[in-house]
Amino acid sequence: MSSRDYILGRVRWSLGRGAFERDSCEQLEARLNTPQSNLIPKRGQGDAKAQLSLFVKMATEVNATVSRLKALENVPKAVAKYLKEQELDATVRLADHPELQKLDWSKLDASTGFSTGDDLVGVVMAYAGAAETGSLALRSGADSPTTLNFLPDYHIVVLKAADLVGDYEAVYARLRRESNKTDFMPRTLSWVTGPSRTADIEQTLLLGAHGPRKLHILVIEDNGEAS
Repeated sequence: MSSRDYILGRVRWSLGRGAFERDSCEQLEARLNTPQSNLIPKRGQGDAKAQLSLFVKMATEVNATVSRLKALENVPKAVAKYLKEQELDATVRLADHPELQKLDWSKLDASTGFSTGDDLVGVVMAYAGAAETGSLALRSGADSPTTLNFLPDYHIVVLKAADLVGDYEAVYARLRRESNKTDFMPRTLSWVTGPSRTADIEQTLLLGAHGPRKLHILVIEDNGEAS
């Protein structure tokens, strides 16, 4: 018996599906290769307009701020406006994403790459958004370093409205489709719902405990088809 067979057999036993059988491992692997959707709330199942409204509502309820832009080209100006409102220097660290790199950042002191912890403001592109909870799905990769999602105090995320879906399962389905085509699965898919928070100490809500203190989302409404 291989270690793999033993582990899968133990999983079956722990689920109360009988003693170890070699065929059971093959059945378990088949189920893993054909995943079934989990419970999907009706809350996010409206049309695109309803999903966008719900996303904004849910995101703001968890202390994120949201700006809706007509075009991707407006992102640098919107970032500069946000920095001014927060009384911050015009310095940002950008993900090396092609959609961000093609924009005109000349009015800002912008650098590109992963963060080493010295950056106050990070700007990234979201892989997707889920309307049901106002959450952002952030895929890791060379064009989307995970450090920019957690180290800067101010987290600015650009989300194309075409990449907004109703629920989490739709995001996972898209990720599986794309990974099957490219034979590549990202090392990390991070779900971000509002800025970092904790209430461990006397049940008092504290923002920025384990990551960014503020989350600002720029939703691009005029962006064509989802990537």
